Amino acid sequence: MREKLVSVIMPTYNAGKYLADSIESVLSQTHSNLELLITDDCSTDNTRDILESYSKKDKRVKVLYLDKNSGPGIARNKSIERAKGRYIAFCDCDDRWFPDKLEKQIAHMTRKDCALCSSSYLICDEQNQVTGINISPKHITLGMLKRDNKIGCLTAIYDIERLGHKFYMPAIRKRQDWALFLNILKECQICFCLTEPLAYYRQRPQSVSSNKLSLVKYNVNVYETVFGYTWLKSYLYFFLRFLPTYTFKVLKRRHDSREYMKKLELNKN
Repeated sequence: MREKLVSVIMPTYNAGKYLADSIESVLSQTHSNLELLITDDCSTDNTRDILESYSKKDKRVKVLYLDKNSGPGIARNKSIERAKGRYIAFCDCDDRWFPDKLEKQIAHMTRKDCALCSSSYLICDEQNQVTGINISPKHITLGMLKRDNKIGCLTAIYDIERLGHKFYMPAIRKRQDWALFLNILKECQICFCLTEPLAYYRQRPQSVSSNKLSLVKYNVNVYETVFGYTWLKSYLYFFLRFLPTYTFKVLKRRHDSREYMKKLELNKN
C-alpha cells in the first residue's frame, strides 16, 4: 500500500546554525512520502542559502519567503495553506526528529482510529547534548489540554481527511500552537500519544518559549481567543487551573529527566 503524503510544516528565522540538521531529520524519515513546506520569516543570516541548496537538490523541499517579519504563527499558516498531504506535521527549524517518527505515529493513528497524535520527546542543548525528557501521557483530552499545553508542537500530527483543511494557527503573536491544538480537540475530542520519545526539542536561552513568566499574557490570550472568555475569567482560569497544572508538569519533567539521565549514564558504563 502506498504511503499517504505527509505535509511537514517548518517556519524558519535566523536558525542557520541548526537548520540543516532539522531538514535532514525530516528528509531521512522512513516514511518518505512527504513534502517539507518551509516558510522563511525574513531571516538575515545564512538561512536563505541553506534553503536554496536543499530546494535545488530535493524536490520535496518547497520554500516560500515572506516579505516582512510576521512571527512563527503566520509562517506556519503560509505553509499549511500550501499543504497537499493527508497529514499535517510540525518541525521547527532548530528541532529534530527520530528517523521513524512519522512511520510510528501514523501507524498509531491507524490503530487508534484518531485524528490527532503526539509523542514524548527528548530535550537537548545547543550542542545537541541530551539534557532531559518530556514524557507524554497516553492520551490528552480537551480538558487536560485546556489546563496546560501537553502537546509538543514538534511531535504533533493531525489528519486532514478526518478534520478537513480548515485548522490554522490563530492570529496571536505567541502560543499559537497550543491554541491550534485546542481548536482541533474541540472537534475530535482526544489526542492519542506515544509515550516513547520520537523527537529532539532544542532548548535555547533566546527561544520564544524560554521565558515562561513573560508568556503569562499570551497564555491568557489563548483563553480569550479560543474560548471567548472575558479578561477576568481568563486570568482566574490561568491562576487557578493552568498554573498549578503547569507547576506539577515542570516538577514531573525534572524528575523524569533526572531518572532518564541516570539510565543514560548507567548504559554508558
